[in-house]
Amino acid sequence: MAQSHATATTTTVETPQVRNITTSDVLEALRHGFEDFWEHPSHYAFAGVIYPIVMVVAAVWVSGQNILPLLYPLATGFALLGPFVALIFYEVSRRQELRMDASWRHGFEALRSPNLSQMATVGIVLCALFVTWLITAQVLFTGLFGSEPPTSLSGLFYEILTTGQGWTLIIFGNLIGFLFATLVLFISVVTFPLMLDRHVTARQAIETSLKASLTNTIPVLLWGLIVAVLLAVGMATLFVGLIIVMPVLGHATWHLYRKMIVPQAGRVARARAPRAARAPSGVRPA
Repeated sequence: MAQSHATATTTTVETPQVRNITTSDVLEALRHGFEDFWEHPSHYAFAGVIYPIVMVVAAVWVSGQNILPLLYPLATGFALLGPFVALIFYEVSRRQELRMDASWRHGFEALRSPNLSQMATVGIVLCALFVTWLITAQVLFTGLFGSEPPTSLSGLFYEILTTGQGWTLIIFGNLIGFLFATLVLFISVVTFPLMLDRHVTARQAIETSLKASLTNTIPVLLWGLIVAVLLAVGMATLFVGLIIVMPVLGHATWHLYRKMIVPQAGRVARARAPRAARAPSGVRPA
């Protein structure tokens, strides 16, 4: 077990170096994410079911509490926690890269990483942003519609889609949500994979993620758009699609990290283990 995270404890800490990537690198990382998932789809889908279950429970809880205005902010806001939730999939891709047993159950070894406390610190930051988003959404709704919540989901939709206040809520709510999502994207796009791979502090990881995002703004924004679209598709299928979407995005995030961050001195980032049928020589490593 200790050997699985040896790089995090025995390698001299150095400042992570960022490199430039292109939009084609983002698409290639996504392709590698699908390939990682497809190695054992049933195994990873079982792990991915955790996320949609949480979403469904939250939806039921919101309905029962008669705080329907928070249903949409909750559904979209859970994406702010996605980078932390996907730790299991980063670990699986890391193990595949090292030619280790990459069964989904080994993904939980991420929770035994020497850097777990630093990951938890960033997780707390994401949770704080999630709560701030919910409070902001509630304040915006109350400011437009008053403190009395709608009594039914159909009544909520009617008020939002047929009134001026509703369209104001749609425009400004989504604009504010976009700002929250962009902030989370920039501070976390490589943060958790970096902390899983190296012994760095939460501050160093966040600073590296911000630097990588500002250096590769267009590719990172494209990645954010891909994440948003795939999550929307997953939610549109009553959260069932998230069983596939979450593992794919988690694996792809690891490969995006590999493309954006220069490997440590003396270590070459190896490409995912290719199947013999598609392992021609000269393939560019991820």
